[in-house]
Amino acid sequence: MLPIICQKHCGFAVKAADMQAGTDIIAVSGRRDLPSGFIGRHMRKQALERLREVFGYGEFRGHQADIIDQVARGGDALVLMPTGGGKSLCYQIPGLLRPGLTVVVSPLIALMDDQVATLNELGLTAAALNSTLDEQGQRDVANSLRRGELDFLYMAPERLLKPRTLQFLQTLNIALFAIDEAHCVSQWGHDFRPEYLQLGQLAELFPGIPRMALTATADERTRQEIIQRLKLEQAACFVSGFDRPNIFYRIVPKDRPRQQLISFLAQHKGNAGIVYCLSRKKVEDTAHWLSEQGFPALPYHAGLAAELRAANQKRFLNEEGLIMVATIAFGMGIDKSNVRFVAHMDLPKSIEAYYQETGRAGRDGLPADAWMAYGLQDVLTLNQFMANSDGDERHKRIERHKLDAMLALCEITTCRRKSLLSYFGDHLEDHCGHCDNCIDPVSTWDGSEAARMALSTIYRSGQRYGVGHLVDILLGRDNDKIRTAGHQHLSTYGIGKQLAEQEWRSVFRQLIARGLAEIDLDGFGSLRLTDACRPLLRGEESLALRKDVARSAPVPGKYADKPVIADADRPLWEALRALRKRLAESHGVPPYVIFPDSTLVDMLRQRPASLQDMGLVSGIGSHKLERYGADFLQVMLGDGDGAQATKELDQSRDVQSLALAGMDAQQIARQLNQPVKQVYLQLAQAISTGQIELHQAIDLPPMQLQRIQDAFLNEAEENLPGVKTLAKQLDEPVEEGVLHCIRAALILEISG
Repeated sequence: MLPIICQKHCGFAVKAADMQAGTDIIAVSGRRDLPSGFIGRHMRKQALERLREVFGYGEFRGHQADIIDQVARGGDALVLMPTGGGKSLCYQIPGLLRPGLTVVVSPLIALMDDQVATLNELGLTAAALNSTLDEQGQRDVANSLRRGELDFLYMAPERLLKPRTLQFLQTLNIALFAIDEAHCVSQWGHDFRPEYLQLGQLAELFPGIPRMALTATADERTRQEIIQRLKLEQAACFVSGFDRPNIFYRIVPKDRPRQQLISFLAQHKGNAGIVYCLSRKKVEDTAHWLSEQGFPALPYHAGLAAELRAANQKRFLNEEGLIMVATIAFGMGIDKSNVRFVAHMDLPKSIEAYYQETGRAGRDGLPADAWMAYGLQDVLTLNQFMANSDGDERHKRIERHKLDAMLALCEITTCRRKSLLSYFGDHLEDHCGHCDNCIDPVSTWDGSEAARMALSTIYRSGQRYGVGHLVDILLGRDNDKIRTAGHQHLSTYGIGKQLAEQEWRSVFRQLIARGLAEIDLDGFGSLRLTDACRPLLRGEESLALRKDVARSAPVPGKYADKPVIADADRPLWEALRALRKRLAESHGVPPYVIFPDSTLVDMLRQRPASLQDMGLVSGIGSHKLERYGADFLQVMLGDGDGAQATKELDQSRDVQSLALAGMDAQQIARQLNQPVKQVYLQLAQAISTGQIELHQAIDLPPMQLQRIQDAFLNEAEENLPGVKTLAKQLDEPVEEGVLHCIRAALILEISG
């Protein structure tokens, strides 16, 4: 078998079988041989180096390391990981470790463009092939692919599956295929995309190329469908759990929903968020009304002109503190990490949809809110949608069960997170303490008699009427509909005056949620009894119902109410955000692509006083440190001291320039009036980022250099030894600065 040559990153020639087994690696391009099995044993070391150097994070989370190891070695993977859990890293890092091009299948242009911008800001080379490119733009991308200049290529499945595209890709060196939003393959799912069904042919057209499917939303049925449709029977499955502990869940019955929404939004002044509505008209009305109330809101739905939709989406991504009022047409593919809340003005059609939509909040890991107001009218509306849909009876039955589960989540009296995770087969030991039912426990009352009255009224009126009419009967109201039907003569007429209308509506809602009554799919919203209600009607069972309490004010102790930024840090926080916005505008990317909020928060926490300190902030890799470090450090230190940051960066660049000009460390130190030790450290940093090569920083006889390199590698188990440790092992005196440079070059070589 011919070796695969990786010229792009690591320069190693690797037999395909060895890539899988992690055995002998042969160095090429003039690089020195490494010990047998060294790369295999240090695959995770390489991945960790990439994580720190490129992405600026110190450690992997959850199953990330195992997933990366599986795919980097050539295996297939199915990855289920919650939104914000770091799915992208699971294909990005193997894409950097494996030779060739990583092809990412993504369903939406917005997501492609966002990911491309993010990768380019990290100093990587990425492009998207989609309808936004003109013919010349598409030719430019194709030429870059032919020259092997791209690390990542994003495409929609429709474009990927065109015969011309597949033939072209077969002429390239493909590292792996990553299929994002893989739940779109499920015909019974909430976000089905027919074109995803054909992606299984990649297994036949590109044998031996690892494929991975990634999603945040998939129950057991959907997982099996993904495996079958995408031909991933041999794939390792990684389920990272569905919990989003930073999201606070709150669900309230509708009672003047606009005022309820305003009370909620008042807690999020200045924050970005999404408000979901069922209908297009409600989207536009709500956006207009919020704007009148002083909240910057934009509408988004499929009926708007494409130009307006695109403009509103761009504003939401690029501006701080905007609220997008939208139908479910908006969201998937929106990678904005600092969405602080998601509000539902209507009931989602399934728990899967609810989970995915609420999951668009808090992708940066900081506290976020998921709030929803719901009512029985939502259930009626969704039932009508189902009744009028084109699906067969089996599909409608599945959709009905999903809606029942969603309503049950709303009416539950115990921990919402525990119930939500249980739906996906994920177990939570204790109550979460981060939802409304945990923070403010629900009061219950013995609703057995009231439930019997309600169920009896359904039965005696012929199981042909909706909740409004049934409540009128129980309250003994006199109106045309009551008299026309003769319902003033029913035995249940007027027997329910001890409860108010809203209380009766709550009773009916809970009966439906418990499966004791159901909405007839005739499209008129009439209720009928189920067999499950018989024991209650016979008096054999009792029923505890929840007491609905108006919760317009914030829940005391609510997790997301805890301020992310202390009042004392607020001026500095705003200054950092203002700088980020200016840089984003000048680079033509959304602010969170420069740095997410979590990075700015860590900046405030760590208070870096130098560029070296800034490099330790979470989310700042070497490329972003060089590009933005001095600017942000200047803000952190104040305008006066900030000049030191710029001076430090300029000195580092001067060291690189003088080394490239042929000066050694001592000459550079004299030229710049710096200590030699500091110059060596700057040279080592430049080597580690590929700015200069080892021979441009030090001048040692070849045999001595090889002895030192062998000493480093022979001492290595998991990591290369430190400079001070190795210096004690050497039989010859060598400056520590020289050892720093050699060590940096070896790490760069090992990590590829």
